[in-house]
Amino acid sequence: MSIEERVSEHYGRGGLADRIFAALKAAGVDPHAPTIEDLAPLDEFHTAGRAATLKALALMPLEQGMHVLDAGSGIGGTARRLAMDYGCRVTGLDLTPEFTEVARRLTEETGLSDKCAFETGSVLATPFPDRSFDAAVTFHVAMNIEDRAGFYREMSRVVKAGAPFCVFDVMKGPMPGMIYPVPWAETSATSFLKSAGETRALLDETGFEVVNEENLRDFAIEFFREVAAKLSTQGEGMPPLGLHVLMGESAQQKLANYLKATEARQIEPVILIAQRR
Repeated sequence: MSIEERVSEHYGRGGLADRIFAALKAAGVDPHAPTIEDLAPLDEFHTAGRAATLKALALMPLEQGMHVLDAGSGIGGTARRLAMDYGCRVTGLDLTPEFTEVARRLTEETGLSDKCAFETGSVLATPFPDRSFDAAVTFHVAMNIEDRAGFYREMSRVVKAGAPFCVFDVMKGPMPGMIYPVPWAETSATSFLKSAGETRALLDETGFEVVNEENLRDFAIEFFREVAAKLSTQGEGMPPLGLHVLMGESAQQKLANYLKATEARQIEPVILIAQRR
């Protein structure tokens, strides 16, 4: 089994749409008329969820009508945020077929299908022509990509000159070691962390200039301490909507390990804003 097949298997657990719609009902939300705010607790599957999404997108020079690529779009939370808040047209690409299917369904239910489209495929070999996009984002994707230079070369190919590229990933911190499982990987076999410095160098080598950087370590520690406290109740008062819907039964352990590794400075969530030369 290839790395990409193992990664897709990690995220695609089957029955995700049913779990999400059941969680919406349990939260008192009409599954056929949710807002992006209703979906925010679970559909922005990255460090600090919606709060981090807003931080990252605010750093980009986005304009209404831009065509944005969401590389590794998951179930579509970031794409829908771009469409709703910024008036962008978004194409999402994700390796996991189940994520693509759910992204389309949720986008239809939120009334944003005219602005967001989703395809299944690898960000290492996208189906898009050269210079297709005015901007690109990738949130918590590169940790699963061994050929990091290949990924950034492909992004460089499909965006226009001068296009902003937002990279928001979990990056290797200054201290050695790592604890598994975590939200993006069960073991080190599908986890390929790079430091912020290594990431900046790779972006530079593939045609991008990094123009802004923000380390969210302290912000993430506070966020995940709150999430861990909710999950530790094991259902007593835990909200039906949350990242645990996507991560399954091991959610509590994965989030606890993420928090430990972040506190130990083994990992750091970092936003890099780059511009295509």
